Amino acid sequence: MSVKLGVPSKGRLMEKTFDWFGERGISLSRSGSDREYAGKVEGIAGVELVLLSAGEIPRELAAGRIHLGVTGTDLVREKLGQWEQRVEPLAELGFGHADLILAVPNAWVDVNSLDDLDAAAAAFRQTHKFRLRIATKYHRLVREFLRDHGVADYQLVDSQGATEGTVKNETAEAVADITSTGDTLRANHLKILSDATILKSQATLFRSRMAAANDSERAVIKEMSRTLALI
Repeated sequence: MSVKLGVPSKGRLMEKTFDWFGERGISLSRSGSDREYAGKVEGIAGVELVLLSAGEIPRELAAGRIHLGVTGTDLVREKLGQWEQRVEPLAELGFGHADLILAVPNAWVDVNSLDDLDAAAAAFRQTHKFRLRIATKYHRLVREFLRDHGVADYQLVDSQGATEGTVKNETAEAVADITSTGDTLRANHLKILSDATILKSQATLFRSRMAAANDSERAVIKEMSRTLALI
């Protein structure tokens, strides 16, 4: 048996994760071609590298199929109900920064805050006879945020890609999405509400609270934590 470490399988998130571990004495790498999802770990014994999509890692942690995993805070909190009971954050890695925000059209000159949005949503429903639509793939986080801030007259519509374009395409009136620079929002003539940063996310190393571990595996996790200067 070995400790399973899940990391993103491609792109800059994978590269930066490899760099972060490498700078701390643990080398992660692919063991085959870029099309193979196999990896190797050097610098510590008893650890198996599992290459997954960032979106799969929260599920695998919660199911206890991997002991440790690197993924975005936003994905853990969106995909896992009562996430604190299922995973434990061990370290923020300092990259993959992005904010989950709520944005509306620039043309809505009188809508700049959540209070404004609440009033606009009520007026929208009265005028159009259906609730204002907010396009997002972060249903849990957006719903909880709006509930906590007293916004009620809206409906969430699912968007798994090009969320910022839904307003232009008239399939939504507002959007809730991850942004790092805001450039795409501005290009689509959208503005972020002043008090509507739902979550600040970054790549984080999580430990599964659900994964079974024997004494030797717990010792490996402790050794890795010491090597990474987490304890």
